[in-house]
Amino acid sequence: MDPLTALLNLPAAKKIEDGIEYTPREIAQQPETWLRTCALVRRREGEIREFLASCGIRGPVAERPVVLLVGAGSSDYIGRCLAQLLRSRWQCEVFPIASTTLLPDLPDFVLPDRRYLWISISRSGDSSEGVATLERAVAEYPRVSHLLLTCNPAGRMTRAIEGRANCLPIVLDESTNDRGLAMTSSFSNLLLAGQLVAHAGNMAEFEATVHTLARAGEDLLPKAASLASSLAQEGLSRAFFVGSGALAGAATESSLKLLELTAGKVQAMAQSTLGLRHGPMAALHPETALVSFVSSRPQQRKYDLDLLREIGRKGLVRRRVAVAASAPEELRGEAEYVLAPATADAIPDSCRPVLDVIFAQLLGLFSSMQLGLKPDLPSPNGAISRVVQNVGIH
Repeated sequence: MDPLTALLNLPAAKKIEDGIEYTPREIAQQPETWLRTCALVRRREGEIREFLASCGIRGPVAERPVVLLVGAGSSDYIGRCLAQLLRSRWQCEVFPIASTTLLPDLPDFVLPDRRYLWISISRSGDSSEGVATLERAVAEYPRVSHLLLTCNPAGRMTRAIEGRANCLPIVLDESTNDRGLAMTSSFSNLLLAGQLVAHAGNMAEFEATVHTLARAGEDLLPKAASLASSLAQEGLSRAFFVGSGALAGAATESSLKLLELTAGKVQAMAQSTLGLRHGPMAALHPETALVSFVSSRPQQRKYDLDLLREIGRKGLVRRRVAVAASAPEELRGEAEYVLAPATADAIPDSCRPVLDVIFAQLLGLFSSMQLGLKPDLPSPNGAISRVVQNVGIH
């Protein structure tokens, strides 16, 4: 029995005692919930397509809106994972901008007479900065259109735009509204919903990719759990995640998951594959676990492999983990561990973050338990909470 299944099979009282009532289940449920999210969003495909057309997404390229992907923390990282896919699919400018950056400097990001579509992303729809940013934008910039991706139908962000002509809320299934502190299935499902929106008008074709992701996820979960549990038991003090393109967003989210779930006791960092050499490589030492999200694109994969080889040649770390969509022959010998699902179907990098973050979620879970923390509520001093509240809004 793999370590994740062992946790899921514990008695309910033991789960509550150890603080693992929610987080293991929310990680494990992801492949199944991806299929439900796909079905839910597909049922609204016509409505979404019409809304995007009204925003100008289907109009002449020169007249299409600037798309801003707005969120905080993990929700911001969803935007970083989505930006290149949306830019490619919609042929317009797309920028991920954190609500924590937008709120204090909103006028600097909204140019007069420029058309905008904001895609706001929030698990709870109740975080202080997210609510304030959206409410202020609706009140002060009526020409900005808003699409909201959330897991909470009762959130204040949903209420702020409900019924407005240039706004569309998309609320996911209640099962994706994670009860654990760290976003796990909410992250991957909100990201998948964004990928589906990117394919509005052609979701039927993308549905095949969703099924491939679900099969790959089911295969990857026990493998990732075994490796994550083993690394946690060895004692993990530092981890570095690297990737490029959408996988750089996955790396950033992965570092946050490990940091959150271990209450900062495991130092976690993220950097782009090529960016690591420009200073951050100084943070590597033998106790660091280096996790490389290896691209499926041949040209980009060369850079990923070059970095793995250089780090191995210099002896900077003892544990290199290559996370890939498949395990090509060229990965053998380039890392101490290769983690990949057994699937013959290709998964493009733009779709992989929903799958790739699973390893970091599990590494955070097992490291948290190894440190004597409660993964459902891993911040014993209350430094962080499930929903950021009580931020002064000025």
